[in-house]
Amino acid sequence: MMDQKKMFKQMIDFQKATFDNSFNAMTSLQEQGEKMVNAFLEQAVFLPEEGKAAVKKWVDAYKDGRIKYKAAVDENFKKVEDYFSEAE
Repeated sequence: MMDQKKMFKQMIDFQKATFDNSFNAMTSLQEQGEKMVNAFLEQAVFLPEEGKAAVKKWVDAYKDGRIKYKAAVDENFKKVEDYFSEAE
């Protein structure tokens, strides 16, 4: 029974590492996209300030959602890790 718990803990650790690596790669891509959008907005003299503000708000909302999503996933991984730690 103890070997099963150890195996499940290793699987969870692997899944967390995989998630973290994938999330970090996605974050890097999104940050690059944000830089490109910001550079475009700086040069887009034809776009009114309200439009620029709307795009910035959209980018900020996306970033905020990403941060909240990561926190929720981390919290749930922590719960699973605590469960397996208590089971030992």
